[in-house]
Amino acid sequence: MTDVSQTTLRKSISCAGIGLHSGSEIHLTLHPASADSGISFVRSDLAGLAIPARYDLVTDTVLGTSVARDGVAQVATVEHLMAALWGCGVDNAVIELDGPEVPAMDGSSEPFVFLIECAGIETLKAPRRSIRVLRPVSVDHGDKRISVTPAETLSVRFEIDFENPIIGRQVFDFKGVNGYFKSELSRARTFGLEAEVAAMHEAGLARGGSLDNAIVVGADRVLNEDGLRFNDEFVRHKVLDCLGDLFLAGAPILGRVEAVRAGHQLNNELLHALFADQANWCYDDELPARRRDSGWSDDAVAAIA
Repeated sequence: MTDVSQTTLRKSISCAGIGLHSGSEIHLTLHPASADSGISFVRSDLAGLAIPARYDLVTDTVLGTSVARDGVAQVATVEHLMAALWGCGVDNAVIELDGPEVPAMDGSSEPFVFLIECAGIETLKAPRRSIRVLRPVSVDHGDKRISVTPAETLSVRFEIDFENPIIGRQVFDFKGVNGYFKSELSRARTFGLEAEVAAMHEAGLARGGSLDNAIVVGADRVLNEDGLRFNDEFVRHKVLDCLGDLFLAGAPILGRVEAVRAGHQLNNELLHALFADQANWCYDDELPARRRDSGWSDDAVAAIA
């Protein structure tokens, strides 16, 4: 059972930027929220319609994660901001936007971490409820797979393997410890292949994409003048995406995630698979009751507690 209190932002704070896929200028404001309200998006251009940041409201996972409500309001590319909120330990916030997409900023979570730190963190008088994984859950699509197993904290081991020689095979093992997200993941930017840009534009995607908000990889080099921020920036960004997608669970997850060639779709499918069976998980403050009801042995409880 956790003794950590919930948090929110100390004050509201705003920014503006271009939507990666829409190409529109979007204004965003992060607002404080009350305990147990979670994270939600509000479309100010649609009469303030609210969309909870939840995995079961995800409607699109092509080159980003979108949430929508009632088939009317949608907010796209939520994962970088969600990762920043998770990495900064923010449990409750209202995210107000005047458009259909979170602005891309520089293609990473770093600008959102900066905003959150400028706003400050407020501790609330309510305990944080984490989601404890109780047994292994996995999703496989051919050579792509993702799984989560019981653990005391959230950690992610991610492997990518691209035919492009500049990216190639990369592995990164993220440990969810204090400060590690900001220093090791938040600056990792989204990326795409130069050869695929035209096709994305024809599909109505990446209209706002540029070398200012994404890494563009050619056949034999990175096209960005300043190069990479990390030698393995590509896989680090995949971990960042994964953390943002998983925070759509509605609370922090306690589990060990292992992913190979996964993406937004598999990240979301993992949450659906986890919550499909009540035996797979519980809130951490429910663990003692689950132990009594299930007849678990002391050794079994110790393995997940």
